[in-house]
Amino acid sequence: MSVTVGTPVSSVMTNKRRVGALKSLGVLTVGDALTYYPFRVTDPVPLRSIREARIGEPMAFAAEVRAVRVSSSGARGNGRLEVVVDDSAFAASRRQPGAIVRLVFFSHKKQYLDWMSGRLRQGTCVVVAGMPGVFNDQLQFTHPEVLTVGVHPTSRYRFVLEENQPLDVRNASLSAPTSPRPDVESPEEGLARVCRPRPVYHASSRISSDHIHDSILDMLRLLAESGDSAASTPDGVEAVDKAANVPQSGVAGASGTPEMAEVPGMPEEPGVSESEEARARLLSGLARAIPDILPERIRADKDLMHRAEAFLNIHDPVSTKDFHRAIATLRYEEAFVCQTALLQARAHAGHASAEPCLDTALRDAMIDSLPFSLTGGQREVIDSIAADMSHDHPMQRLLQGEVGSGKTVVALAAMLQAVGSGRQAVLVAPTQVLAEQHHRTITAMVDRMTEQVVSDSDGHPLSAPPVILLTGGMKLAARRRALATAASGEPCIVVATHAAFSKTFQAPNLALAVIDEQHRFGVEQRESLRGKALSGKAPHLLIMTATPIPRTAAMTWFGDLDISWLTELPGGRKPIRTFVIPEADGHLMGSMFAHIRQRIDAGERAYVVCARIDDADETGEGDVLDETIAEPMRPVVGDAARSDAGTVAPPRPLHTVVQIAERLAKLPQFQGVRFATLTGRDDDATKQQVMAGFASGETPILVATTVIEVGVDVPQASCIVVFDADRFGLSQLHQLRGRVGRGGTPSWSFLVSQAEPGSLGEQRLAVIRDTTDGSTIAEEDLRLRGAGDVLGDAQSGGKSSLKLLRVVKDAELIVDARERAEVLLAEDPELTGEVELAGAVLDFTRGNETYLTSS
Repeated sequence: MSVTVGTPVSSVMTNKRRVGALKSLGVLTVGDALTYYPFRVTDPVPLRSIREARIGEPMAFAAEVRAVRVSSSGARGNGRLEVVVDDSAFAASRRQPGAIVRLVFFSHKKQYLDWMSGRLRQGTCVVVAGMPGVFNDQLQFTHPEVLTVGVHPTSRYRFVLEENQPLDVRNASLSAPTSPRPDVESPEEGLARVCRPRPVYHASSRISSDHIHDSILDMLRLLAESGDSAASTPDGVEAVDKAANVPQSGVAGASGTPEMAEVPGMPEEPGVSESEEARARLLSGLARAIPDILPERIRADKDLMHRAEAFLNIHDPVSTKDFHRAIATLRYEEAFVCQTALLQARAHAGHASAEPCLDTALRDAMIDSLPFSLTGGQREVIDSIAADMSHDHPMQRLLQGEVGSGKTVVALAAMLQAVGSGRQAVLVAPTQVLAEQHHRTITAMVDRMTEQVVSDSDGHPLSAPPVILLTGGMKLAARRRALATAASGEPCIVVATHAAFSKTFQAPNLALAVIDEQHRFGVEQRESLRGKALSGKAPHLLIMTATPIPRTAAMTWFGDLDISWLTELPGGRKPIRTFVIPEADGHLMGSMFAHIRQRIDAGERAYVVCARIDDADETGEGDVLDETIAEPMRPVVGDAARSDAGTVAPPRPLHTVVQIAERLAKLPQFQGVRFATLTGRDDDATKQQVMAGFASGETPILVATTVIEVGVDVPQASCIVVFDADRFGLSQLHQLRGRVGRGGTPSWSFLVSQAEPGSLGEQRLAVIRDTTDGSTIAEEDLRLRGAGDVLGDAQSGGKSSLKLLRVVKDAELIVDARERAEVLLAEDPELTGEVELAGAVLDFTRGNETYLTSS
């Protein structure tokens, strides 16, 4: 069958157990396998004779099998295979005397031992790689890697004495192999395979790193064979000519051996041979099956590998230098595709048409009625938005502001400019709680405006525009009234949840869409809003986020948007004091609870945040856990490397809302204090009731999940306690901390932690303790986390196409890619001359529709 990068893994692998294990890692197609990158590469294994062995240090050598013995022991019948090997010929090549050593294999599966003993028969030439150890004062290798060699008695062998010093040795004592199918054709080939660097992958209990490696090599071989088959047809002549330009580098190639049925516990048959000629054939076939994406002139200018060569050198590297050069190639490719996609999206948006909104009378009246003065940053952003909305092409602006920096006022100013111009505006919030809060806040500000300002600057009477709430949890009658008002085209402000994207919501006069933080707003949803207006014109777009995003990350993910930052806090805000509390310190915990009781007695409120709802909530609510601490590790390269095994120890249990509410209610510090709980499982009526009780002081302590993370505004709240704080992302802790200090009173944030001294968790909490600057927190978060993709899979709510790009370390690379992409698009805006790049850009856009994310 013809194999392409889109071919399902299940179609090319007969081992269904292996297919299921790869699927659990997100590897569904051959292309997924190629981009399941190793997180590190091992150092080359040195050649040593048995007499040169150093305990605990890996080594490799060639030898002849002298004896084989299979035995069983123990009540369960655990089997033991002992193989005695002699390295006399190999040792002579290193001017060392020969020696014998035992290779030991354990298994309770007789099938495995029979298979191994069948391969390692007496007289067989083998190549061995492993870690020497000692048992009963004798040297032995436990479960080493062993390759059988196909040799003849008169063959001449060439071993390496020292680096760059070959030595030819004639060895007539090695007999012909009894194994029907040797793994390699010569000792040199076997030694080259086991000694060269080897990629290490994030694995699981279902599949090891070695088996992942073998599977990917098999798929590379099948791709190469399909490329060769395509080249043999008349249509493939052009592909041959193009692939002929691929640089050839020497190591392993495909053996062409069929995949054998896997026996549980049995090592895989190798999928790649070690001849340079086979390597060249493999690479030539891969170049036809895996076309390059980067334009040739850019690849040559940057001295990058062909895409096929890069994949081969990542999964089957000749040297660590080639491995890292291959990683650099695909990292630049990611940056170039990403920046090209964003620049194209920006250009296409600029060609769309929108309704100009020129009347600023309502906006100015609202600003004049405010009981406080706007910050300089707010005024600057409002003016920028006004200028954007006055044009006949749609505004696309990202507003990033610190928690409590006054983004809602800026958004209302933009919406009033649209309404004052006879149009409609919609604000989309991620939750019903936040939508209702926005509705109350905006309604109050509009009412105050009409009370204090009775006419505009021209003397015309000023009337308050309708502010409509539209949520999925509304009663049917209220929902119908809201939909009818919007559908009438009457100038108004609609505050909505996901209901704004339903087919029942129509706003024929829609001129502005404001998307509040944490809402996952993809291409399809943008298009759904575009279709609301009868004119078919695109609405102006304002996206807001309080998530601290470094400027390089903002350029990477939001390159299709104009970006504004709000860094000043409104007057009257006092800095929030943050403390890290070790949970094991009972005295300090008691003092914290006593302090909270004092603040409650003073009429203030306190939040207590937990990661989980109850014991049945296994993963936590709302992607609360930081991906590098508690989530299963993803395949990334570089800073994200964790351990040689590539697996994660099970994290400790997390505190739950149910558990902590019961525990705190029993403390003497809180006798007579009422508690409330709030989670994402609560229905809308319960959420409204709980928040009303908390705001009024009826239940001054609210134990909740991160459902309160965004937008919840209770001015009396002065304390927040976060349990298991070391398991949260820094950006999320920064957001949670922003729930207090909104009423002008001194406020405190307590981060309860079980992090070990000197651990990464302790370092991360030190960052949030020592600064309230969101940009600094974002930079440190990405530096410490070292995530492979920009904002993380768990945070972006989907699988990202970016797996290698690092937005902090690769800032210069991203800038370079953007500049080159601008030049290319200026010459060829639709990429008609770069078909492969155009396809990659389309795939990237489809796989990264989440342009705004929030941790």
